[in-house]
Amino acid sequence: MIHLPPLIYDLGIILVVGALVTLLFKKLRQPVVLGYLVAGFLVSQHFPYLPTIQDKASVHTWAEIGVIFLLFGLGLEFSFKKLVKVGGSAGFTAVFEVIFMVGLGYLVGRLIGWNSIDSLFMGGVLSISSTTIIVRAFQELNMKGQRFVELVFGILIVEDIVAVLLLVLLPSLAMSEGFSMSSFATVTFRMVFFILLWFVVGIFLLPVFLRKIRSLLEEEITLIVSIALCFMMVAVSAMAGFSPALGAFVMGSLLAETPEGHRVEKLINPVKNLFAAVFFVSVGTMIDPKIIIEKPGLILLLTLVTIFGKFISTYLGALLSGQSRKTSMQSGMSLAQIGEFSFIIASLGMTLKVTSDFIYPLAVAVSAVTTFTTPYLIKSSSWFSEKVDRILPDRVKAALDSYKSSFERQGTRSVSSILVEAYGMKILVNAVVIVALTFGFKLYATEFLRMLFPDFRHIQRVSLGVCMVLSVPFFWGLVKGRPAKKFSHDLDIMARLRLLIPGVTIARVLLAIFLLSVMVAQFVSLRVASGALVGAILVMSVLAYRYGEVVYKFFEREFLSNLTEREREEIAKRDEITQLSLPWDASISLIEVTSDSTWAGKTLRDLKFKENYSVTIASVIRGARRFFAPSGDFLLWPYDKIVCFGSDSELQDLNHKVEQERVSRVAEVEAPKYRMGSFVIQKGDVYDGKTIRETGIRESQKILVVCVERGATRILGPSAGTVLQASDLVWFVSE
Repeated sequence: MIHLPPLIYDLGIILVVGALVTLLFKKLRQPVVLGYLVAGFLVSQHFPYLPTIQDKASVHTWAEIGVIFLLFGLGLEFSFKKLVKVGGSAGFTAVFEVIFMVGLGYLVGRLIGWNSIDSLFMGGVLSISSTTIIVRAFQELNMKGQRFVELVFGILIVEDIVAVLLLVLLPSLAMSEGFSMSSFATVTFRMVFFILLWFVVGIFLLPVFLRKIRSLLEEEITLIVSIALCFMMVAVSAMAGFSPALGAFVMGSLLAETPEGHRVEKLINPVKNLFAAVFFVSVGTMIDPKIIIEKPGLILLLTLVTIFGKFISTYLGALLSGQSRKTSMQSGMSLAQIGEFSFIIASLGMTLKVTSDFIYPLAVAVSAVTTFTTPYLIKSSSWFSEKVDRILPDRVKAALDSYKSSFERQGTRSVSSILVEAYGMKILVNAVVIVALTFGFKLYATEFLRMLFPDFRHIQRVSLGVCMVLSVPFFWGLVKGRPAKKFSHDLDIMARLRLLIPGVTIARVLLAIFLLSVMVAQFVSLRVASGALVGAILVMSVLAYRYGEVVYKFFEREFLSNLTEREREEIAKRDEITQLSLPWDASISLIEVTSDSTWAGKTLRDLKFKENYSVTIASVIRGARRFFAPSGDFLLWPYDKIVCFGSDSELQDLNHKVEQERVSRVAEVEAPKYRMGSFVIQKGDVYDGKTIRETGIRESQKILVVCVERGATRILGPSAGTVLQASDLVWFVSE
């Protein structure tokens, strides 16, 4: 009989039971994540009626890999620039809500007699809403496109980022045996410093590496390279004293900034789903039904704390950020639950053995209850908002409306906000690089030189000299770097900045001297530090004058080029379709018919694009075939790409309706090149007095009439029955 290793046996049990249970949950229209947890309970020692996993240590290792791939996938979906696009309102609301819930969870834990670590982890568990559950609820209730939904999505993006930070902060605080502001500040500073450093180094090196090997990146090689990069950053993160999850997330975010980001995300999805399933099933094995049965009152208390705490904190945060009363109310009721990140935080505490065993089962129980209440809360949010609005005194409503309108007024920007936007990121990035070079040479380069030259006495001075030479361009950028380019065209802001230049320059010089003194102090004794500092300032000034500006501008140019490479490539692809020299507010959009779309299997005539959506179908792309100006009898198939022509407002309206029809917009597609042309109808020519259909221009010339200008009148997307007249200016599109 062939011996089967326990790991393979356990993996088979996990996947078989997980598949059966998740199929049942999918049939019942329940979250698949909860199905994985139930499957984990069924194969655990707490449920002896089914085969039980044997090698818990190996399954635990697989689960850790699952967390790495989950965070890597989250990073690929996230982009650092996406965080900027989220908006201040969503960012403020998310941070306000998370801080509120962590504090509330900690307070409740302490009041019921828990220790500080259990209370802190429970606060983290209760602070993060489930993106999966909320998105599913919005889809089922057909609420996409509403104003509050956009705010909720923005809050969820920021929440996911904060959750990653909690995965780093909570274990660090737990290992320090208690919560203190000094340890919290230290851990936070180190984490922010290393994230910024990895971001700068990654954006500078990673796109260059991928460009060099792009011609070799077949699917298999792309998958292997991306996973290798992920685990390389996981190792770096662990060596820096942070969780592997943070390294995986950072690498995913860096890859998301490259043109290969979309491709890597698609390739990594099956791997991520496999290991995520193993992770959630493995954490399901930690569910102890005895704890849930023994503590129903505690489960009810934490459920109420979650629902009311997240509702109140989100509602207040949204109001304070300038949202309307109704939007704030609907957002608060939409986010009143916890999900997959809460499981990860709770299981992390158990894995590190810093929390009590009952924390994780309580988190699962609260998540299960709030998952079922979420759709009802979202559905009733509009009705509840109207009821509350009737109860609120007129004075309170007037004050809230006045506060909201103050955010919408166009006023002059404060000096501090201008300075932060103009110089803040430039100063911060250069300072981070200087500090990294200083301590990198202190901790690693000096020791390496000692190994090579054990008898050489001046290792410290040589290290200082090399460190100073390498950091000169960044000192130049810190002191002399120009403000962000986006301000160069705003004459008013540039005029205000010129008035502030003397003060800003003095502050930047003082910061540079401070950083240089820190650098010098790492390599020489305090007795000679003052003299060495004066000499270092003179040497740095000479070096900066000689080559600092040239080298810094090279680094800055390459960094910005790499940072915007993905956008530039996407614009270049879109330009083949969208950047036509249109004389009116019009453009071309590309959408894809999904496999479950209601459009699949219907003709263009049945769908009545012109009547329902006010746009014109320019062509349909099916695989390698292109059907230009298809007739009304053309039958749409799944995965057809439809090229639509219309005004910007009409296309924007179409995109909202497309989302409701479960038709997804194409981000990247190899589309045909189009050209725009026009001609004037001369009196007595073959087209004068005929309808567009009668001219046969679409069939004979393979061109599509998209606009007719008749004097001051413009007929955009004319119907086939439009009669052409002498002096009409006819605009058309052709391949």
